Amino acid sequence: MGIVLFATTNIDDILLLAVFFADRRLRARAIVSGQFAGIGVLTLASAAAALLTLTIPDGWIAVLGLAPLAIGLRGLYELSQSRSAGDSDAEERLRAAEARAQRGTHAQWMTVALVTVANGGDNLGVYIPVFSREPARVPLYAAVFAVMTAIWCAAGYWLVHHPLAGVRIRRYGHVALPFVLIALGIHILADARALLR
Repeated sequence: MGIVLFATTNIDDILLLAVFFADRRLRARAIVSGQFAGIGVLTLASAAAALLTLTIPDGWIAVLGLAPLAIGLRGLYELSQSRSAGDSDAEERLRAAEARAQRGTHAQWMTVALVTVANGGDNLGVYIPVFSREPARVPLYAAVFAVMTAIWCAAGYWLVHHPLAGVRIRRYGHVALPFVLIALGIHILADARALLR
C-alpha cells in the first residue's frame, strides 16, 4: 500500500529529479538531500494533520505554487542574462556558476526541498486520510517512503546518465528547468481559485 501511495503521488517527481540532476550547477548530494527533506516534511505534515484530524482547504495548499514559480522566474532571468552576455562568456559563466554551486549546497537542497513540498499537494490529499485511518502504520509508511525516495532519486539520476536520453537531458536540462518550474508553479496555483469563492 505504501509503495502504491508513494508511486501515484510522486510519479512527476522522477522528471523533476532528472531535470535537477541535468543542471550542472546543482550538486547531486544537494538534490538527494532536498528530495528526502521535502518528502520528510510532507510525511510529517500529513501525520500531524491526521493525528489532529485536520483537513487543509484546497486553496491554501495551492499557494505553495508560488515557490517553484519564483525559483523558475529567477532561473529564467539568470538564463536570459547568460544568453545576452554572448557565447564567448557562456563557458566562463558556467564555470563560475559551478564554483558558486560548490559553495551553495545548503541553498540548493533547500530549493529542491521547497519544490518537492510545493509539488506535494496531492501527497497531503492522499496521505492524510490514509494516516488518519491507520495511525499505527505511519512509521511503516514513513520507512517505505524513505526507500521509495532513494529509488526515485536513483531513477532520476539514471535517466540523466542514460546513453540515449541522458545526452539530451544534460544538454537542455539547465534550459528546461526554469520553464518546468514556472509551469509547475502555475499548475499548482490554478487550484488557488478556491480561495476566491
